[in-house]
Amino acid sequence: MRKIAVFCGSSSGQSEMYTKAAQKLGNEFASRDIKLIYGGGAVGIMGAVANAVLEGKGTVTGVMPKMLEEREIAHPELTELVIVDSMHERKSTMAELADGFLILPGGAGTMEEFFEVFTWAQLGLHAKPIGILNIDGYYEPLLNMLDHMVRESFLHESFLSMLLIGSDSGRLVDTMMTYEAPSIQRYVNDNSIDYDDM
Repeated sequence: MRKIAVFCGSSSGQSEMYTKAAQKLGNEFASRDIKLIYGGGAVGIMGAVANAVLEGKGTVTGVMPKMLEEREIAHPELTELVIVDSMHERKSTMAELADGFLILPGGAGTMEEFFEVFTWAQLGLHAKPIGILNIDGYYEPLLNMLDHMVRESFLHESFLSMLLIGSDSGRLVDTMMTYEAPSIQRYVNDNSIDYDDM
């Protein structure tokens, strides 16, 4: 796994620790020769992780819709900038380019990206690792909500094993490198049916 898509905010957030964690992740990518695939912006923790990779002589591919490029928010020093027509095409392009996904703190857009790749994994559309970098407990409310979905039988518990969660970027990347996707099953009431049998 040498290409990881990072989904995160175009804001720096309230705490400096978000930026520092993003920079540390970028350093990890550069030192391990992992290519960063991301949204192409120059601001927020999105920009921080890209800058750290570039400063470490690493490779960064940004994927950005034309409407955002025209607002002059594209990072000017990327290894490669891929311009697409829509936000939907941006997500699908990033997913195609990446060997795995890593979620840093972000807002609604980051959540949309996370839930889409998580849903695709549940449907068996990909078997790529999905890491959540839980900086200072930022994602505890989300993890609690996922547990609530399981308790209320809207999400099968086994699907949670698709998510790799950690607060240290180095160890989380290590876990992603050795990830093996669980067998994908469709659950109907208390019975499980292998997709391969359908």
